This record gives sequence, structure tokens and C-alpha cells, in this order.
Amino acid sequence: MNINYEYYRIFYYVAEYKSLTQAAKVLHSSQPNISRTIKLLENEIGCSLMVRSNRGISLTPEGKRLYIHVREAVSQLCLAEEELADSASLKMGCVTIGVSETALRMLVLPVLRSFKRDYSQIRIRILNHLTNQAVESVKNGEADFAVVTAPRTIERPLISYPLIYFQDVLLGGPSYLKFHGKKLKLKELSSYPLICLGEETITYEFYEQFYHRHGQLFKPELQAATTDQILPMIKNDLGIGYVPEIFARDALEQGEACCISLAEEIPQRQICFVENQRRPLNIAARELKTLLMSQKLLET
Repeated sequence: MNINYEYYRIFYYVAEYKSLTQAAKVLHSSQPNISRTIKLLENEIGCSLMVRSNRGISLTPEGKRLYIHVREAVSQLCLAEEELADSASLKMGCVTIGVSETALRMLVLPVLRSFKRDYSQIRIRILNHLTNQAVESVKNGEADFAVVTAPRTIERPLISYPLIYFQDVLLGGPSYLKFHGKKLKLKELSSYPLICLGEETITYEFYEQFYHRHGQLFKPELQAATTDQILPMIKNDLGIGYVPEIFARDALEQGEACCISLAEEIPQRQICFVENQRRPLNIAARELKTLLMSQKLLET
């Protein structure tokens, strides 16, 4: 079947606006021409695609199926046109990033400061998600890419690249200063209230596996909604908790919290970049990806 692309383009606008008149206005054409083109398309395909009534245009079941594919094709063509128009100077464009909280604070915000200094007119859209949600946003096309605490698994067509590594430390509030200078086992701390993020997070999963490897049950008594909430809870002596070392420095220097040394070594954690191999990045997103990937080189 060799159908003129223009037929599909006109079909898309009629289906999008559900109006021959509005589609004709957008396409700078006439309503009779639009109507004639739809009829030609229906003849070529061999089925009715639209139903016309006093209320406007509605799609038949066949029309709805066709519209799903045509909408994707038109979207990709518009994206290509936008990329080509912006390629010379990156003076326009938008990048949508799915990002977890730790990745945002630790890596993405500092990199965005540098990126926006060079490309001030590029719009940045941040989707602040849990890691699994951020990865899903890349898979379904909502985000161009994600920067997240490393998820357990990545399935094709997604692919991930490590960016930087970070180390968590176990902290306690002022009442835990008695542990200063001691190296304790997880078992010895089992009676103290533990603070962690919720069960749906990668952090919870990471520590659940860490405790399991050392024969201990991971059972937090207090669950925080965000990483930002854990440190204040620790400083107020509500319990002990794991915090990225870089976020704990000020509290340690000011004596608001103390570091509890563990006999069991806490594994390093990772911030990674996730993209969809089936969805090419636009030029602005590729430039930001390059800047993010350069952080990996700086770390090494």
C-alpha cells in the first residue's frame, strides 16, 4: 500500500481537533479539500475511519487504531524538524529528566548549573521520582533520560551507564556519642530504632539485601518520605539511619550527629544514567548527557 503521507497528516489533524473546520484552519486549506482527502484515505485503506455528525468528528474503531500509529509518526517527524532547526546554536529546545532525589542533589543540580550557564535558553523539565518511577518515565517516553540511584535491573530497550559512586555512613544523634570510637556489628545495633526510606524505594531494597547478606533482619521503625527527612530525624535522636556521606558532613562537623562505625562494610552505591535505545535524544539532551558523563571521567 503506497499512500500519500499528506493523507495521513490531514487525518491526524482532523482526528486531533475532531473538526474538519479547525483542521482546515490549521492546515491553511479548505474544508472541502480536507473532507475529500479523508475520503481518499478511506478508499485507499478500504474502511471507514471517521463518523461525521452535528457534534463534529468521531473516530471509528479502525480510525482509533490508525490514529495511535499516525500520532506517533507525526510526533517523531515534528521532533526531527525541531532538532534540525535547533542544531546550529542550541538556542531553543527542552530536556526532560527523570531523577531520583539523591541523584538530583548529588549530581544533577551542580551539572545543570553549568549547563544553564552555557545554554540559558534551553528549557529543563525535572520529574522528581523514585528510581523505579524515573526509569519507567524513560521507558514510556515521558522523560528523555533518567539520572538515578542505580536500580536493581535494567531491561531492553533501556540501557544504563554508571556516572559516579558514593558512600553511605551510619549516623546517630547526640545520644549515640557513646558509640564514638567503637566498631559495632549490625547485630549489636538491632535493638536501636532504625530510620529509612519507604519499602518502595531502591534505598530500602539496598539495605534489606545488605542486612540479609549478614544474617540480620532489616526492619526500620521509622520511615521517611525523602532522604532530606532522615538527617533531621537522626539529629533529634529519633533513631539511627544511613545517609550519603556527602550529605552528613556539616552535621558531623557541627556535632549534631555522630558516625557509627560498622564491622560490616557498607557497599558503595552508584548514580547512573538511563536512556531508551529506541528513542534518540534530541540535541540539547545529548549535550546534557555529555556533560553528565564527563563527571564519571572527573571522578576517575
